[in-house]
Amino acid sequence: MTVETKKETYLNYINGSWVGSSTGEVKPSINPANKDEVVGYLQMSTKEEVDKAVSVAKQAQKTWKRLSGSERGSYLHKAANVLESKLEEVAKCMTLEMGKTLPEAKGETARGVAILRYYAGEGMRKVGDVIPSTDSKALMFTSRVPLGVVGVVTPWNFPVAIPIWKMAPALIYGNTVVIKPAQETAVTCAKVIQCFEEAGIPPGVVNMVTGSGSVIGQALTDNPDVNGITFTGSNEVGKSIGQGALARGAKYQLEMGGKNPVIVAADADIELAVESTISGAFRSTGQKCTATSRVIVERAIYETFKEKLVEKTREITIGDGLQEGIWMGPCANEDQLKTVLSYIEIGKKEGATLLAGGNRLKGEEYENGFFVEPTIFENVTSEMTIAQEEIFGPVIALIQVNNLEEALQIANDVQFGLSASIFTSNIQSMLSFIEDMEAGLVRINSESAGVELQAPFGGMKQSSSHSREQGEAAKDFFTSIKTVFVK
Repeated sequence: MTVETKKETYLNYINGSWVGSSTGEVKPSINPANKDEVVGYLQMSTKEEVDKAVSVAKQAQKTWKRLSGSERGSYLHKAANVLESKLEEVAKCMTLEMGKTLPEAKGETARGVAILRYYAGEGMRKVGDVIPSTDSKALMFTSRVPLGVVGVVTPWNFPVAIPIWKMAPALIYGNTVVIKPAQETAVTCAKVIQCFEEAGIPPGVVNMVTGSGSVIGQALTDNPDVNGITFTGSNEVGKSIGQGALARGAKYQLEMGGKNPVIVAADADIELAVESTISGAFRSTGQKCTATSRVIVERAIYETFKEKLVEKTREITIGDGLQEGIWMGPCANEDQLKTVLSYIEIGKKEGATLLAGGNRLKGEEYENGFFVEPTIFENVTSEMTIAQEEIFGPVIALIQVNNLEEALQIANDVQFGLSASIFTSNIQSMLSFIEDMEAGLVRINSESAGVELQAPFGGMKQSSSHSREQGEAAKDFFTSIKTVFVK
């Protein structure tokens, strides 16, 4: 049965106006809990719309950069207030579009409000240093200058937080932006852009163009007036964007995949480790770049940990994220569901033992959605596909080890290095983990998923371009240093 398919059509936002694409073509955004429900219709735009948005952003940046930091910050404060007033509406839209539970969506939207307020305050913080000169009659100092126009390419898994944590620092440091959100959650992004519009942000400072990544992302990468590109998504697409930006000398920032380990030492608080592993692995249906994917457990406590983990996993309630009491929603789209199911089959074929889950959910309440059971494998070896490749779904691999040294060796035995955590009560084990773990974010006695907005975030190895987002670290990407010598 089709459920209410007559929904609003969302336009591109260019130069302070909502405008359609030159093609006139639109594509529906589908509720992953009920594929018959359309959340809204979105523009399938072309290079023409991107070039127009970049052109007006370039023009607007000339005036925007001349505002004081506090003046730019006032717009972010206003946008934060608008978003806060619409928190319920935006969160509900996020759940409808992406599938995460409503409490998670509310938490993410509140985080977006906090990010805007944090960067609004950045407008009143220092942008340089005084440096002693060898000439006693000279003054030498540094200042920060904006890049210019920044292209922002964002994924579907955090449709409020990631666009805001990229746009807010870009804007406060004097850049203008053109954002291309993931098509799956572009309605949610449009609601975020509406908050900037209601805050009175000048025309051309913030622009949004929707459409396919191969068209819109490529057009942003190739446009000579885009001075920097910040991207979060898959390694394949990220590397393509990085290569394109490098070829024409544009600055780029890539946040990509993860295969995040949790190490559970023999002296760990097992209850805490189990709860944190489940939260890190299965919240948001495992669709976080920092989600727990591998659980490396010392042999002495392996059986006890496994038993408790499976027991708690089987208690998880699955369904439409808008319903009360639901802990885990669907995969965000059909392609992602197919990917997760294919990795589960690969795990079986390679000899891993399925302990829990492993199936697409069936029955009337699941029939029209992309639901999969939270899945646990054991007897996993480090060379197996499910221990090496990012699945981006609710699947974890249990690996037994004899000691911490072996655990760290296996934890580092992947191409990624985004986040990692350890559960232990031994200070030396903590210090060894901090020193030897090859990841940009390491957490002690806490789940692998979780980022604080005021702290730098980014990965090592193939997880990023080695830059950092959020906190004061964002300044390094969104500005260039200018050294000034005054005689």
